[in-house]
Amino acid sequence: MKRRLSLAVLAAVAATTLVACSGAAAGETPSGGATSSAEAGANGSTDPATPTDPVTVVVGVTDASKDYWKTFVQLAADQGITVQLQNFTDYQQLNPILSQGDLDLNQFQHLLFLANYDVNAKDDLVPIGATAIYQLGLYTTKGYAAPEDIPDGGQIAIPNDPTNQARALLVLQSAGLIALKDGGNAFSTPADILADGSRVQVVPVDANQTAVQLRSLDAAIINNNFTYDAHIDPTTAIYSDLEDPDAAEPYINVWAVRAQDVDNPVYAKLVELYHDPAVTDELLAENTGTAVIVDKTPAELQEILTGLEDLIRANS
Repeated sequence: MKRRLSLAVLAAVAATTLVACSGAAAGETPSGGATSSAEAGANGSTDPATPTDPVTVVVGVTDASKDYWKTFVQLAADQGITVQLQNFTDYQQLNPILSQGDLDLNQFQHLLFLANYDVNAKDDLVPIGATAIYQLGLYTTKGYAAPEDIPDGGQIAIPNDPTNQARALLVLQSAGLIALKDGGNAFSTPADILADGSRVQVVPVDANQTAVQLRSLDAAIINNNFTYDAHIDPTTAIYSDLEDPDAAEPYINVWAVRAQDVDNPVYAKLVELYHDPAVTDELLAENTGTAVIVDKTPAELQEILTGLEDLIRANS
């Protein structure tokens, strides 16, 4: 049976998968870099946009080529908001650039990524809206239909980088395959696996090798981007943390802004437009069932963020 994490533990969960953001190698922004919001953005305007009184907003993203963004930009234009998408390939750039004021918002990261950034950079970026949770899935080629079919003593590959490793362990715990010391948290490692309550062995490997391990091991936890690279249908996962949405709360992807812009009505309108079915239907179709749309209030998201930041400080 699936083991559900306690509410206290949910706020402690951590790790990434795109984005589920993993720490990516340094990349480049498109030619010309970000447009300064001092020149083109909403600039903290407290007045809502209208078709006859338009504003321009610069949004930092990592997937600007996706079709749902085209739909989103058109919906915003209909409301008098010109959205300029600024695409980045290095996830580490978007928060500092937002903080410096060269972006108005960004939308690429989950709450844990944001919490780590705020704590380490001593910054105060805040979420004002949720987008989706993208799964971290358990896969097998051995014919097992569900986690309970994996035999006792079975071997499961997991990513060995600290962030994805912790999340993978929590997925296995939620699936009832292992038990973690104190229920597990953002800093869990294989050393925290309890013999009592665990019935499989984990094999940490480089994240890009998890799919390869399916040839010899019973199963593997594989990040979505590596399933695509390995031509694995992500809908074939026999379990994912999407089946335990509460446990996946730290991985809710969000719209982030500077603290001074938390009540900006133009930005709030963009969050609302993102949840238009014309946008979310395209997003879900593009992710072939490996994402769930999340609609939480800014206050709820900020509460989760605060809990994660407290956890990070306590363990630093």
